[in-house]
Amino acid sequence: MPNPTATLADLPPYLFAELDKKIAAARAKGVDIISLGVGDPDLPTPQPIVDEMAKAIQDQATHQYPAYQGSVSFRKAAVDWMQERFNVAVDPNDETMALIGAKEGIAHLILAYIQPGDVVLCPSPAYPVYRNYTIIMGGTPVTVPMKAADNFLPDLNAINADDAKKAKILFLNYPNNPTGAIVTDEFMQEAVDFCRKYDIVLCHDNAYSEMTFDGYKAPSFLQVPGAKDVCIEMFSFSKMFNMTGWRLGFAVGNAKAIKALGSIKNNTDSGAFTAIQTAGELGLAQYKELTKDLNRIYGARRTLFVDGLKQLGWPIEAGPATFYLWAPVPTGMTSEDFATLLLEKCGIVVPPGNGYGPEGEGFFRVALTQPEARLTEALQRIKDNGITFDMASNGAACATA
Repeated sequence: MPNPTATLADLPPYLFAELDKKIAAARAKGVDIISLGVGDPDLPTPQPIVDEMAKAIQDQATHQYPAYQGSVSFRKAAVDWMQERFNVAVDPNDETMALIGAKEGIAHLILAYIQPGDVVLCPSPAYPVYRNYTIIMGGTPVTVPMKAADNFLPDLNAINADDAKKAKILFLNYPNNPTGAIVTDEFMQEAVDFCRKYDIVLCHDNAYSEMTFDGYKAPSFLQVPGAKDVCIEMFSFSKMFNMTGWRLGFAVGNAKAIKALGSIKNNTDSGAFTAIQTAGELGLAQYKELTKDLNRIYGARRTLFVDGLKQLGWPIEAGPATFYLWAPVPTGMTSEDFATLLLEKCGIVVPPGNGYGPEGEGFFRVALTQPEARLTEALQRIKDNGITFDMASNGAACATA
């Protein structure tokens, strides 16, 4: 039996697969696990979308191979949504493509552009797929640090000029996973100018554009003048409408990048199931109403958990977007130490920050994907085990008990 490609040996364990293993092992021991790990919404897909899917699946025409680029009506719905939501005009034929989720689009974009030795500029901390799929393709991921002191906006001027000249793709993601950070107009313009200067594809992963609170509205990078020269933007129905298992998204932007992505997809997959695209069209048409209650629920959970952590000494504030909290680990602990402590002492699963890149060390992420009662219970377990942000006095006893 031949060995797999050597690049697989260079991959770190996939963070969320490892979390699944830990959850399964703990549950096998009878532990009541509260998982705040994977960003998989616990709330159902809005019923109108489910009903539209149920109706569409009865249409025999949806049982055939879907159009590779996405159905005409789905691409038109995406174009109309971009116009209404962001006042951004994109062409449904040359600048729009359906995806089997944004994760697929990200991986296939890397496949379209990266050969061994090519550079991809990967923010850190960030969604692990940017870095990992670059490694799979034999490319060189170059870390672009994002620091709390800079509101998790990278300093593009600090990127080595040689790396910038070799780079094919710059990944950005705002609202941000894992930090919850948001972007400024000034930075968006700076990123577009940077990519135009060095002839780099700017891939903006806009998966959390509609998961916002307190009146905040996330922007599109395509609103920046000149962005279409370099930018492809990807949207996901997973978090917008709680459709993680449905696998649907779309890409819009630079026509050359869309064509390259399509060339890979045409030879790799057969597109998103047409009935799911039909259901997605309804979601886009009714997005304001369908996301309103979801965001109210997530916003309330955010406030509850932030307040609870504050009472335990954590220096944390409620951000205006995503259902993630990005919090520092207690004094003197690594991110893996703290994640292990929460699992072993409290039955709580959180991802350690270093799983999102080297700059994630010293933090942990909370996914607010549990009902308020379970979030309250999680906070009580932390409190009952004497875990506070300043563990200098009680942390050692708790950690070794």
